[in-house]
Amino acid sequence: MSQKNQKLIVQFLTNQASFMELEALSLWLENPQNEKEFKNYIKLNYAIDFNMKQFDTNRSKKELQEFISKERRLRHLHKIRKLSKYAALIITFLGIGYLYQNDYFSPSPEFMIPSDSITLQLENGDIKVIQENGTSKVVDDKGRVVGAQSGTHLVYNSSYIKEKLVYNTLKVPYGKQFEIQLSDGTKVHLNAGTSLKYPVKFVDGKTRQVFLEGEAFFDVTSDKKHPFIVNAEALNVEVFGTEFNVSSYPEDSTTEVVLIEGSVALYNENETLKEGVTIVPGTKGSHDKNDQSISVEKVNIELYTQWMKGSLIFRNSSFETISKKLERHYNMKIINTNEQLDKEIFNASFKEEPIDIILSYFKNSYDIKYRIEDNTIYIN
Repeated sequence: MSQKNQKLIVQFLTNQASFMELEALSLWLENPQNEKEFKNYIKLNYAIDFNMKQFDTNRSKKELQEFISKERRLRHLHKIRKLSKYAALIITFLGIGYLYQNDYFSPSPEFMIPSDSITLQLENGDIKVIQENGTSKVVDDKGRVVGAQSGTHLVYNSSYIKEKLVYNTLKVPYGKQFEIQLSDGTKVHLNAGTSLKYPVKFVDGKTRQVFLEGEAFFDVTSDKKHPFIVNAEALNVEVFGTEFNVSSYPEDSTTEVVLIEGSVALYNENETLKEGVTIVPGTKGSHDKNDQSISVEKVNIELYTQWMKGSLIFRNSSFETISKKLERHYNMKIINTNEQLDKEIFNASFKEEPIDIILSYFKNSYDIKYRIEDNTIYIN
């Protein structure tokens, strides 16, 4: 749209347009394309460039009546045609003025996704809220169904055909868990506060790679031609078909991989599989995020998998570590001003107990004082 036409619109809106300018604007609007540009201009600039207080509705009505009176006196057909244009133009803006004065064109408030929602980001960037008590379909950019969600389960279609890798990202907030089955049949159980980015469809000839932030249990479908790689920050976990648990929260100093069955190789993202460390069932590989070193030790695997059943098990854990897990599990903020307590080591097991019960345990064993306000726990 030219600056000249923009000026005509603004002049009319502010009641500063002359008879000739009104005529010019009216003629310009006869072109459907110009009318479309006009509407877009109003939509994008009206609320910003035009102050509605300057728009005098009564005056506009009076002008309309004056136009009608003049045309009746002149009684010329071509003037009547012009009158129709002016009347339509003024009536249009009277309507727009009324809508603006009544906030119909006020910017609608941006939709805010509740922080406790499970969300799915689609390949085009759109974010879909997962209703845990409902069902839905996941579709691609062409409207084809690629997966189906029912409750806290999401299953991707194994028969869906895709020649290039496109990704979805599932995010689980604190206080919730979710399960997903990928297109190759691999099952992933996501813990609270976890994000998983994965291909909608794994492509033949390419490595099956997913990206994890948080904690998840993987039951990987065996496929020797296509290794499965979990990228957890700077660590790659490569397998062919196995069951293992990965914990890699941003706030933790280490990434932990516990192997239940099969074989897993751990290596830094700037290394290759040959340079990796292999762990066997019943062991835990720990990747230090600071020095990039990997250590291996034998562990009781049940301590690292009971979270899927709603249980919290702590063995030789500092209260600082316990606090982080409680925040994720219960979706509550913990503020502890007792620095000595953070360093204390505890052994405890909880199964779906309310947070009050867990806090009472620490109160009895360490004589802590706490209070709960809204969604925050204060400890001193």
